[in-house]
Amino acid sequence: MYDLIIIGSGPAGLSAAVYGKRAGFNTLVLEKSPMSGGQVLNTYEVDNYLGMPGINGFDMGMQFREHADRLGAEFLEADVTGISVEGEKKLVYTRKETLEAKAVIVACGAVHKKLEVLGEERLAGRGISYCATCDGAFYRGKTAAVVGGGDVAVEDAIFLARSCKKVYVIHRRDELRAAKSLQDRLFALPNVEMIWNSTVSEILGEEMVTGLLLHNRKEEKEQKLEVDGVFIAVGITPDSGICKDLVQMDENGYLIAGEDCATSVPGIFAAGDVRTKKLRQIVTAVADGANAVASAQEYFLR
Repeated sequence: MYDLIIIGSGPAGLSAAVYGKRAGFNTLVLEKSPMSGGQVLNTYEVDNYLGMPGINGFDMGMQFREHADRLGAEFLEADVTGISVEGEKKLVYTRKETLEAKAVIVACGAVHKKLEVLGEERLAGRGISYCATCDGAFYRGKTAAVVGGGDVAVEDAIFLARSCKKVYVIHRRDELRAAKSLQDRLFALPNVEMIWNSTVSEILGEEMVTGLLLHNRKEEKEQKLEVDGVFIAVGITPDSGICKDLVQMDENGYLIAGEDCATSVPGIFAAGDVRTKKLRQIVTAVADGANAVASAQEYFLR
């Protein structure tokens, strides 16, 4: 039996691994992807993490993993399908085996939301992307659209503008939600055009994306926009399915937990983007990892 099983190896999970090993816990980290790091791996540049201005997201993820490796955290590539509780024992089910632990930290993160419009499912991977840093190179010298108005959408547009001929940013409101510093950088780019008060009604194309059908919410009219690709950045949804019917969640599926990361089930903790919180950033995910381990220590002493 492990002292601590951590599900997910993004910034929250890796931080928990570091603090878990420093606390002397027999710690196992489960990750369904071949590589640790979570969403940060898809970020071209991280400019808001203290002491690492401008670091490449992939490099940051690798540094976080190396730190946990140096301390001797055990990693296993596995797809977790569920969790249950038997007395003081926590059972973690994977597709291949059942693992036991005294405490579990759920740090599964979140996944990209979809627009849920005509053409999105059919053209997935054929001109539709949810990661500009992953797929932006395919659109060098071409025209791309970014849908969204938050930090990720603006970061994606800035990244794409470096190689695309033209970048449209489509937002349903008349102002962005992104940080002011990001907006300033975006608005200074000559090959970026804003399309305000608009939503995507349909993604057009047969074999590949050829354009978008937009609905202007203010003027109540439709327009077609020719693009070679569309990058969707309209938020995230928690990857919390393994905890269904086990711990309390809010209406959006986030695990209900405060700053101590304790869920409604003793010995199960939530860290990072998967839990209820006001700010979902790398720095808060890393803090969650530390807080979750501190709470696990208190749980063990009860």
